[in-house]
Amino acid sequence: MKKQEIADLACAELEKLYPDADCTLDYNEPYQLMFAARLAAQCTDARVNIVTKTLFKKYPTLEAFANADLAELEQDVKPCGFYHTKARSLKEMANQLINDFGGEVPSTMDELLTLSGIGRKTANLMLGDVFGKPAIVTDTHCIRITGRLGLTKNKEPAKVEKDLVKLIPPEVSSDFCHRTVEFGRGICRARNPKCGECPLNYFCRYYAQNK
Repeated sequence: MKKQEIADLACAELEKLYPDADCTLDYNEPYQLMFAARLAAQCTDARVNIVTKTLFKKYPTLEAFANADLAELEQDVKPCGFYHTKARSLKEMANQLINDFGGEVPSTMDELLTLSGIGRKTANLMLGDVFGKPAIVTDTHCIRITGRLGLTKNKEPAKVEKDLVKLIPPEVSSDFCHRTVEFGRGICRARNPKCGECPLNYFCRYYAQNK
């Protein structure tokens, strides 16, 4: 079976499984999603949501983040880990958004990548969820699952993204990535994947090699 056939089947099956899959980070404003995604680096979305529930009340605007005492902000985000770096990123991003973009989150990859601590993964998340543009968010679930299916041999996020852009229809690319997160947590787990009950196993290369 060719990669494109596998990709089309994966899109169809995952849509059946998770028709309403969405980002699991809580936010009200676009910049809050970006800040939450920055905090989620090497931290669970569930923990980030606990932290941001308080954080976004304490700092209700970009100006509040920009003017925050750095040491205090560090303590506020400490449960998310790497708090020195993450707190500095939030404060710097707030200032950049205010000074360089009129307080609005930019809508292009190139502009998003100029922001402190923002890489392609978070930039794609913003493009897909906030602006409705084609986007491939290569988180650990997406990389693992598309690798097992045989859609990519790469492990590096940027290379996986490049491979998937050729295979996943742009109009469903953002939703596809959200669905791989749900699928990766529930069925195609890193350890002990539930291959026997997986609805994708009839075209999965990993299953074919390990059954």
